Amino acid sequence: MEGDICDPDRAAYPRIFPPREAGESDHQPFERCVNFPVSVVLPAAGTGERTGLQTPKQFCSFLGRPLISYTIQAFERVSWIQSIVVVVLKENMALMTDIIQRFQHRKVRVVPGGSTRHRSICSGVLALGELEGEESHAAVQPKVVIIHDAVRPFVEADFLYKIAMAAKEQGAAGAIRPLVSTVIATTSEGYLDHSLDRAKYRASEMPQGFTYDVIYQAYQRCTESDFDFGTECLHLALQYCGVSAKLIEGPPTLWKVTYKRDLAAAESIIKETLSRSACVVTGASAQAVTLAGTLQKAARTWDMELNVIPDLKGDNGSYLLTEWNFILVSGSLPCLSEVEAILTDFKAANRAPLHPFVIVWVHLSSSDELSISRTMAEQVAIMDLASAAKLQNIFLYGIQIHQSKLLTDHADGPMHLPEIILTALCYELHSVTDVLAHLLIASYQGRSHRMMT
Repeated sequence: MEGDICDPDRAAYPRIFPPREAGESDHQPFERCVNFPVSVVLPAAGTGERTGLQTPKQFCSFLGRPLISYTIQAFERVSWIQSIVVVVLKENMALMTDIIQRFQHRKVRVVPGGSTRHRSICSGVLALGELEGEESHAAVQPKVVIIHDAVRPFVEADFLYKIAMAAKEQGAAGAIRPLVSTVIATTSEGYLDHSLDRAKYRASEMPQGFTYDVIYQAYQRCTESDFDFGTECLHLALQYCGVSAKLIEGPPTLWKVTYKRDLAAAESIIKETLSRSACVVTGASAQAVTLAGTLQKAARTWDMELNVIPDLKGDNGSYLLTEWNFILVSGSLPCLSEVEAILTDFKAANRAPLHPFVIVWVHLSSSDELSISRTMAEQVAIMDLASAAKLQNIFLYGIQIHQSKLLTDHADGPMHLPEIILTALCYELHSVTDVLAHLLIASYQGRSHRMMT
């Protein structure tokens, strides 16, 4: 099997970095690569009748972003995918172009689709054949074409690799899942005719992969009836090219947004996924490294994984492209310039946010006696900074902690310090009010913490 290991441009979404102990090497995990050109066709010309909404489901927004944008981003983060063709109805071309520009998608081309699923996919396949020589895409005709539904945003890089490699070897490959319900056949009068043995059958899912020649020839040879009534690309490859697809069981995350309730489920999954990891920036402080180690242990009880890095320079700057939650730890002297620097880094990274970023700035104080005037000035400064950050869709929180109480349990309250900080990350995705209320309660119970904003 051809393939290699490479350092990804971006990690596939959804993903969680593996946990590390404080002080470990902070290189990102490697991504398996292919050594042949791979492109993607995303059919998105459906009208979404089953959702019962006026807006087609692929354009429905949640967390401030249309569903199709999440799916595109899942493929953009796979370094070895060279181009993506999105197929939409002609009347939605301007809308799709606006989405690409607004959320800064790359490697994406929009083409008009047809009246049926197969006609739209065929348009996308033909468009890939026209990419050669187009400077704007700098792409050659793909060896493998991956076809995926625009309303299946939860596809992972590792599974795409399996599909691409199997498609190159076999000519076609597709995802399958076990049947959940028994399939029955009915008579024309509406009575039971017979049922199928569920153990012998599987549900066909997406993504599916084909060598370009196979899927191109399949569409060149299929009938008008296939175009009008067919839905299964693997069947066309078998019937018209004699290629029997390799079937690969996919993860449960391959489900398709079909009904209105699925939109709420998709939003919930994205919120949960993005809240399960965070990056702790320790700087050069030994106390910060100690805190980071304690946080990593506490995070396991929250089903979170923390990456600990000294700064966001060099290779560590890639975390700005993959993480959503940051804990920035400052030493004994508070330095707002550290917070301002990370905000500047966010702006330079030019990320189009899926939802608000969360930065928790932790100031480790070494003094038991704090100047009231100094504390008030710090509060005003960070509140001004937080207000400015919110305009960039970044929620900034500041927490001041006495280092003498850093690893001490509270005698009069159930919460420990690490739990307070992690609460800001976990609860942020649900309600900013919940975060503030929870932190205020924890601060009151602990008395060893001073919340600055």
